[in-house]
Amino acid sequence: MATPPRKSRPAKAEQTGAWAARIGLGRVFRVESKDYFLLLGTTLFLVVFGLIMVLSSSSVESHLDDGGFFVQATRQGLYALFGIPIMLIASRMPETLWMRMAWPALIVSCVLQLLVVATPLGITVGGNTNWLAIGPVQFQPSELIKVALVMWLGLIVTKKEPYLGEFRRGILPILLVGGGSIGLVLLGGDLGTVMIMGAMLLGALFLIGVRFRLLLPPVFIGAIAFVIVAVSSDSRMRRITAFLEENCSQYDQEDCYQIQHGMFALANGGVFGVGLGNSAAKWSWLPAADNDFIFAIIGEELGLIGAVVVIALFVVLAVTFARVLRAARTQFARAVTAAVLVWIIGQACVNIGVVLGVFPVLGVPLPLVSAGGTALLTTLFAIGVVLSVARDPEAPARAAARAEARKARAVGRPLR
Repeated sequence: MATPPRKSRPAKAEQTGAWAARIGLGRVFRVESKDYFLLLGTTLFLVVFGLIMVLSSSSVESHLDDGGFFVQATRQGLYALFGIPIMLIASRMPETLWMRMAWPALIVSCVLQLLVVATPLGITVGGNTNWLAIGPVQFQPSELIKVALVMWLGLIVTKKEPYLGEFRRGILPILLVGGGSIGLVLLGGDLGTVMIMGAMLLGALFLIGVRFRLLLPPVFIGAIAFVIVAVSSDSRMRRITAFLEENCSQYDQEDCYQIQHGMFALANGGVFGVGLGNSAAKWSWLPAADNDFIFAIIGEELGLIGAVVVIALFVVLAVTFARVLRAARTQFARAVTAAVLVWIIGQACVNIGVVLGVFPVLGVPLPLVSAGGTALLTTLFAIGVVLSVARDPEAPARAAARAEARKARAVGRPLR
């Protein structure tokens, strides 16, 4: 009796389905430009490194303030857990979305900053009224204004492109709106953040090709405003005086204390450092060890080598931003990339310069590394916007063509 024929396995159908799945996955993780992955990889490395250093530098103060060694580090980790997906989602969005969001984002962030400086909801920390408390939530609207200015600058530069060579019709409207937004932050007394925002606005205009002579008047006015605000506050004048004093020898005074102990931490680290977690300065000797002066803890625990590595990472970040800026195809892409470049790299230079004694204490964190939820979220979002304009528009077509070729070869291959 003949046995019925065995049904053949649908080998071709299975292979076709497998290739379809791979093509679908490839559309999600499509091949992008080298600059895209270099920017993404450097950012993620700095975030992870920052979490490690926040854990190390904040453990003692976290235990004293909150009753647990890991409270501050856990909080920072949660912000990173939200911030990284936000960055990745932002990297997939088109330019048109950011243009539509620009004005609403700027208006909402300025209204929130008005609540800080004009209502009891504003909280003063270290002499600066820069925090907003809504119920149990506290955040810095000035950081929201930064990222809103990035999108708004890209939009307005695109619209004003024919007039960027004229001061009255091109540059003046940008300075009025952007300067007004920065002025709201200045009302809160946060001079360090105001400096970063002003440099971001003017530096971005310069990098996209605006002639320097058109930017000289706002630079001159900004310098005068800086001097006026600096001399109007006793605490700022004391910090500046302490910075100008040779060697800041009166380190027992409050205004020299932080500067001197930051230098002590760096000197204690030497070349190779005392080891991760072994800092002496974090034992309540160095104020803001997990925030404004985290670079001092890096230098103490990881030594000169660790400090140089951090500086090198920001150099890589700067070079990558510059490459994205050079390859940008639209005026919007150029403007947002230039703004984020000046923001992040400029702020990193100021933070490191303060720790090294190059600048007076200005109270700005080290981007992506220092503790601070609002700053981390807005910085990651801004980098996500740059990633969205750094994407290679021809990459999807190339990836799809390669996938189709592989599928054709696999389906047409004879079965063994």
